[in-house]
Amino acid sequence: MIMQLTEAQRSILEPACTREDLCVFPILAKLKGGAVGNVCKSLLKRGLLQEVPASDTMTVWRHDQEGGALTLQATEAGKLALNGAAISCPGQAPAPVCPPAAPVATQALVKESRQDALLRLLGRSEGATINDMVEATGWQPHSVRGALSGVIGKKLGLKVTSEKVPDRGRIYRVG
Repeated sequence: MIMQLTEAQRSILEPACTREDLCVFPILAKLKGGAVGNVCKSLLKRGLLQEVPASDTMTVWRHDQEGGALTLQATEAGKLALNGAAISCPGQAPAPVCPPAAPVATQALVKESRQDALLRLLGRSEGATINDMVEATGWQPHSVRGALSGVIGKKLGLKVTSEKVPDRGRIYRVG
């Protein structure tokens, strides 16, 4: 059976399949609201993604019962479905796998989002100042502080730490 993928499913699965580690995160797709979670859940249910232990705090999908961090990774079935090959769905008899007719075109260079820029700066060992983040995002300082508190701290659940460094001023880090 050839599995049909929606545009939202493709927008999450395609970048993952082009990465060396096959990880879904960071998600580059511009999906609204809880769509990312719903799409990832549907891909998990269909066996196109799998949960694996997360090695980076920036890629955590959820925590298991023991508190271990999990992330999502594309499976071989996910790669095959992306290329339009016949695969079997969970609960069905295995279908013969045919080689793909033509590879699916991958996204061209995707511009880094402002949130991704903040996360990249905060993840560095030297951290980032408010001025570094203002320069990288083009936001006003009060907007950067709001993003640190609201999006990074509350929505993503990441712990933002700060310390005063004599030569640089206040430095912010994640983790």
